[in-house]
Amino acid sequence: MTRSAISLTKLTETAPGLRESYERAGVSLRKRGLEGLRAAVYLVLDRSGSMRPYYADGSVQALADRVLGLSAHLDDDGTVPVVFFSTEVDAVAEVPLARHEGAVRRIEEGLGHRGRTSYHAAMDAVLDHYLDSGSREPALVVFQTDGGPESRTAAERHLCKAARLPLFWQFVGFGDTHSTQFDFLRKLDDLPVPARRPVDNAGYFHAGADPRTVPDAVLYDRLLGEFPAWLTAARAAGILPAPE
Repeated sequence: MTRSAISLTKLTETAPGLRESYERAGVSLRKRGLEGLRAAVYLVLDRSGSMRPYYADGSVQALADRVLGLSAHLDDDGTVPVVFFSTEVDAVAEVPLARHEGAVRRIEEGLGHRGRTSYHAAMDAVLDHYLDSGSREPALVVFQTDGGPESRTAAERHLCKAARLPLFWQFVGFGDTHSTQFDFLRKLDDLPVPARRPVDNAGYFHAGADPRTVPDAVLYDRLLGEFPAWLTAARAAGILPAPE
């Protein structure tokens, strides 16, 4: 049997509060034939002014914990790089499995002024971190936001540029399902291939006004929904090496 990067035993010893999420994530990975895959996992968190309630009610911390549960299957280093952004990048922090409880909220509370929403600044930070790491593995970037970017042109340009690298961007919307704030994310999800980018390197789903109520099974199915197709396309395009 192909093993996860971090075993259930080790996960339970290190971060017992993540056990249920880890097990649910494993089910979603197996359903998609991704068991045994090795990949970096990034988390990008919006901290614009309108995001304040989602930090206060624990929605952002809950998402971070569930992303950590997924990452333990894919990456054995026991940490997830987390990019906090508003007008600029406010912080890049490594959140470890062993000290995950409340970590995102503690970091965010020390960051001061909240700005606007600049996707491209956060995307640059992820690209820099990935390139500096020297990794050749694929990367899954969970990008959370509650609205459209300050500069749509810059965000679209960065996504298209990033399509030549082995990173898949899974956007997650927090907020009113019917809000037009998310029209741009739907557009990013549907940018044409190959006219604008060599492969489809982005997905989007809406987690609603109370993201904490999204069951683990649904969240992981949505986070991983388009990832397998991107892996196949990226290998065919030479962005990722073919599996051995």
